[in-house]
Amino acid sequence: VLMEQALNAWLAAHPDIEAIPGRDLFIVARYLVPMDAAMMQGCLEASGIPAVLADAHLMQADLLLAPALGGVRILVPAAHLQQAQAAIEAFRRGDFALDEDADVSGLS
Repeated sequence: VLMEQALNAWLAAHPDIEAIPGRDLFIVARYLVPMDAAMMQGCLEASGIPAVLADAHLMQADLLLAPALGGVRILVPAAHLQQAQAAIEAFRRGDFALDEDADVSGLS
């Protein structure tokens, strides 16, 4: 009960986070460009947060539908909401950006 109250209080302070009815998943972000959503999903997963994309294939099939349907949704479980929000804010600040001279070849 305390955990549920804490979650409800946190959600009240973050009205942009939407619950998926009947599921333990929440929409933490929306993107009109599927590649942007996939990049954010990768950043979340690299941070240890399970994240799934919803409607990505639909958006890729017809990008003109993206604004009407609300874009690609990124969903995370309730237990990871605060971590996800922190990772999204870190991404927006540029914390995941690579330096110009970063070696991305995968070879060390």
